[in-house]
Amino acid sequence: MKSYDSSSINELMGKTKDYTDSIEEALKKEISHYSWSSFHDPMRYAVDGGKRVRPVILLLAAEAIGKQSEDPYAAAVAVELLHTESIIHDDIIDQEISRRERMSFHVKYGYSASVLTADFVFGMILEIASRYRDPEVARELSSAALRMCEGEFRELKIDPNSYRIGCEEYVSIISQKTASLFQTSAKIGAIIGGGDKEQVNSLSNYGLHLGIAYQTQDDILDWGDDGKITRALEINPPEEDMLNYLKKMTQQYADKAKKDLKGLPDSPARNHLFQLADFTVSRPI
Repeated sequence: MKSYDSSSINELMGKTKDYTDSIEEALKKEISHYSWSSFHDPMRYAVDGGKRVRPVILLLAAEAIGKQSEDPYAAAVAVELLHTESIIHDDIIDQEISRRERMSFHVKYGYSASVLTADFVFGMILEIASRYRDPEVARELSSAALRMCEGEFRELKIDPNSYRIGCEEYVSIISQKTASLFQTSAKIGAIIGGGDKEQVNSLSNYGLHLGIAYQTQDDILDWGDDGKITRALEINPPEEDMLNYLKKMTQQYADKAKKDLKGLPDSPARNHLFQLADFTVSRPI
């Protein structure tokens, strides 16, 4: 596994800074369209401080194909908004009091306003999707939302005191809850980028495998923080150390993600996607 020190992390972030800066501007512009709305200030609070990993993946995927005829930034904003909506709901469900070193959205604005804001975000996403000629953009955003809800509901029903899950079920749940939006981000980028069927499938698989690795690494970093799904996890054989097992699994899925990029033409965007898979399994935060 490649080890990332602070200098190499800064180097990787520097390579994608132009993308993240552009996404920030696109987010601000999109939210400014709703300056008339009661949700304007809450929305600005909700999106502030994110890493923008998912929209960056979308932009890199589109650039890796390199034939886009439509602007990918609106779709990148839609992906980030869908992620934002899921965070609002997740923090309510998990009763989190802080997020990104600030009060969670429902703590600052209350439960009722939080539910309504999440609904408002869905309306914004629908409007963005309607701008694209290819209906696959809207279809993929819808598919991601459905799968994320399904994964969240499946996790919600887990009681680690009475129900144990195996590795296969664990991967299935995080594939829906987390990796589905990574997959949709890469797939939409490939679609907007003008990819053929094989390229779209390759980037879709890349996003799925990267998302699984990303969530598993999150669970490793949050180990001991009373996560329901990890407390319910049961590894076979039972004598294997669970944390080491998850570390191996994270690396395996990151390696799968890198293999998914093999058929794409060499380019800086493809190289960034490759490095992102390396960074995912060894990021310190």
